[in-house]
Amino acid sequence: MDDRRCVEFLQWALPRLGMRWPGFRKVRGQVCKRLRRRLGELGLADLDAYREFLEGHPDEWARLESLTHITISRFLRDRGMFDFLLAEVAPALAARALARGGECVRAWSVGCASGEEAYSLSIVWRLGLDTPVRLRILATDVDETMLERARRGRYSAGSLRELPSAWRDAAFVRRDGEFCVREAFREAVSISRHDIGRDPAPGGGFDLVLCRNLVFTYFDSDRQRVVVTRLAEALGAGGALVLGRHDMLPAGVGASFEDWSAAARVYRRC
Repeated sequence: MDDRRCVEFLQWALPRLGMRWPGFRKVRGQVCKRLRRRLGELGLADLDAYREFLEGHPDEWARLESLTHITISRFLRDRGMFDFLLAEVAPALAARALARGGECVRAWSVGCASGEEAYSLSIVWRLGLDTPVRLRILATDVDETMLERARRGRYSAGSLRELPSAWRDAAFVRRDGEFCVREAFREAVSISRHDIGRDPAPGGGFDLVLCRNLVFTYFDSDRQRVVVTRLAEALGAGGALVLGRHDMLPAGVGASFEDWSAAARVYRRC
């Protein structure tokens, strides 16, 4: 299966899954590799045969969708966003929590993959912010394999390459060639399975929601609008929604959010 054949297949299949091809253009190699493996498992000669298989086996579409999950992640990915979070958003959320008599800020990391984003948030809050307010993070993803890696909290040196060395030393202990998240930073993070494309939001009253490089990268506009409604319901008024560096909210949802920082892709819940 060459790249051209794989692209043609994805351009045919992705819209049927409620996804958009442009989001996969640069990361298609990951999906194509999984497709080759799936063809081998099924004993199929090529993608034309897989199309016929899909038409005769509707349950296979769910398996195909699982092959499209992109799992690129690292600590402090898109450092500029974390800098803005630390400088502007986190202090504001902490001050708001204190003003309402609370001791906790609640965050939700949507599509957390193997946990780097959630643990990054824990590290930034604990080491970069001077506040008595605690942070509690719910990290969710649809992929159980990724969630198990997140629960283990063990990472390669490459995943930590953007962390300042002082933060790395404070937040990790090295064992058997891997960097393990210390308990003080793990205890703030709860990990659970959740499908943002299908499931209702896991409760409300979140102060901060990070939904980066997932919904607004890979989902089509109709599914994006459904998810935006869920995110708006999950966030309390004045809470922050963080998107990926190249993500944009779909047209027609501006009434729910206002810009906090267009450059950092941070929005405030109206």
